[in-house]
Amino acid sequence: MAENVKEHGDGSAELVKSMGDNKYASLMRPAGRYYSAIKDVMVCGKGRYTLVKDVDDVENGAYDKPLPCFGCGIGWFSFLLGFVFPFLWYYSTFLYFGNYYRKDPRERAGLAASAITAMGFSLLLLAIVAFRWF
Repeated sequence: MAENVKEHGDGSAELVKSMGDNKYASLMRPAGRYYSAIKDVMVCGKGRYTLVKDVDDVENGAYDKPLPCFGCGIGWFSFLLGFVFPFLWYYSTFLYFGNYYRKDPRERAGLAASAITAMGFSLLLLAIVAFRWF
């Protein structure tokens, strides 16, 4: 690390350590390296922001892609369509208990809602059969 002296307008000075020559910079995550570079520019007294990376060079995250089934996910799609085709609630319940949401955690809420609705629908069917039978 390089040590610099930063002088203020009122005549005071402070010792500043620069991260630019950090021997562990290659071990940092890319975001940490970019933050470190921006911090170096700001600490050295230039006071301007620098473009660290090209605007077109966008790293897509794991969850930047849209969800299947018109963007709302399998769980919510099955939940809504389950009112017309109740079998879809049971399909979503199977996916929920099969840990399908580990592939994409955004699916978890919809799959859980479908599983709860499938349980309620099963209890309703059981009650109807019980009252008709006896």
